[in-house]
Amino acid sequence: MEYPSHTIRYGKIVDPETNEVIDEVLVSKMAAPKTYTTEDVVEINCHGGFVTARRILDLLFRLGARPAEPGEFTKRAFINGRIDLVQAEAIMDLIGAVTEKSSKAAVMQLEGRLSEKLNKIRESLVNILAKIEVNLDYPEYDFEEVTTRECVQVINSIKGDLKTLIESFDYGKVLREGLNVAIIGKPNAGKSSLLNRLSGKNRAIVTDIPGTTRDILEEYVNIQGLPVRLLDTAGLRETTDVVEKIGVEKALEVIDTADLIIFMLDAQTGFEKEDRDILEKIRRYYSKVLYVVNKTDRPDKEKLEEIRRIIPETIEISVLEDYGIDNLEKAILEFVNKARIDTDNQIIVTNARHKKLLNEALENLNSAVSAAENGMTLDLISMDIKNAAEKIGFITGHEVTEEVVMNIFENFCIGK
Repeated sequence: MEYPSHTIRYGKIVDPETNEVIDEVLVSKMAAPKTYTTEDVVEINCHGGFVTARRILDLLFRLGARPAEPGEFTKRAFINGRIDLVQAEAIMDLIGAVTEKSSKAAVMQLEGRLSEKLNKIRESLVNILAKIEVNLDYPEYDFEEVTTRECVQVINSIKGDLKTLIESFDYGKVLREGLNVAIIGKPNAGKSSLLNRLSGKNRAIVTDIPGTTRDILEEYVNIQGLPVRLLDTAGLRETTDVVEKIGVEKALEVIDTADLIIFMLDAQTGFEKEDRDILEKIRRYYSKVLYVVNKTDRPDKEKLEEIRRIIPETIEISVLEDYGIDNLEKAILEFVNKARIDTDNQIIVTNARHKKLLNEALENLNSAVSAAENGMTLDLISMDIKNAAEKIGFITGHEVTEEVVMNIFENFCIGK
C-alpha cells in the first residue's frame, strides 16, 4: 500500500525470521524534496528504553541499513543544496548552546542572516570583476580610470562590512565557546564565596581559615546570557605547606590561560604585601583584569580608602550581603562586548574558521586598494579581488574542498 507523504502510521516491528513482535511503533514517511536532507526519509518512533531501541536497530542493520556517520544528515542537506556551510555549522552551535544568547546567535546563522550578508559581499566582488573584465575585453573605449575609481569606492564599502563582522568575533566566540574567568587573590579574600554566589551552589568550602582552597575548582554559570567557566584558585601567598604550594602553582598557570581575571581584594585587611605581590604578577595582564573589593559591608574605612588610592577602578561588592554582584556581572558583560554588539539584531561571527577567512579577504581587498592607488593595471587589481571573493566563498561553501567539509562534519554528534 502506498502511503501519502508526511503522515504517521501505527504498526508493529516484526522480526521476519521469527515472526516475533519487537515493539509497537509509529512510522513517519516523508518524501523528497520536503525533508531535512531533501531525500526520502522514514522515522520510527518506538517505546523508550535501551533494549527495545537496540533490538530494532539490530534488525534494521541486519536487513541492510547502516549507522549514520557523524553529521551525516546535515552533510547530506549541505551537499543537496538545502543549506550552506555556515548554516550547517550553526546547527552544531545550536545543539551545543548553553545560554539563551548563544542559542539566539546560532538560530540567527541557521536562518541564513550571515549567509545572506556574505553572499551580498561576494556578489558585489563578482560584479566588480565583471566590470573589470569588460574593460579588459574592450580596451579601445579607455574606461580604465573610471572603472578603477568605481572599484575602489565599492571595495572600501565592502571593507567596512568585513571589519564590522570581524569585530563581532570576540563576543561571538564567547557565546559559542564560553569565557574562562579566573578568580584570584590572597587567602580568605572571598574567592570561594564569590564562586558559590555566582553559581548558586555551595560548590566550594568556605571557612575563615586562610588556605582552605588547595586545588582549582571550576563551575559553569550563566552570567547575563554569557556561558562562563569560573575557576576558583588557591590563595596566592608564600607558603611552606606542600599541598597548598602546588595549588598556588596551579593558580599561576590558570592566570596565564584565562580570558578574564577577577582580582579579589579585602576591604577589612586592606592592601597588604600579598596583594602587592599579586598585582606585580598580573601586571602584564592588565587589559583582562577586573579589580573587585569584597567585604565592603563591614570595611576598615582607612584600609578601603588605601585600596581606592592604589587601584582607582575597582568594583566594590559584598558577597555576604549580596551587594554589588549585579555591577560585577555587568562589568563582565561589558568586558566581553566591547564593541557594544546588539545580539538580538546584529549579525555575529562566532566561528574561528569564518574569522580567519574574513581577515584574509580583508587583506586581499587592502592589497587591491593599494594596487589601485599605486597606478597598477586592472588585471593586477582583479587578482586580489578574485582572491577575496574566493575567501568569502570558502565560508559559505561556494568554493570548498572535501577535506574542509570532512573536518567540519566529523565534529558533529552521531547522526545529526
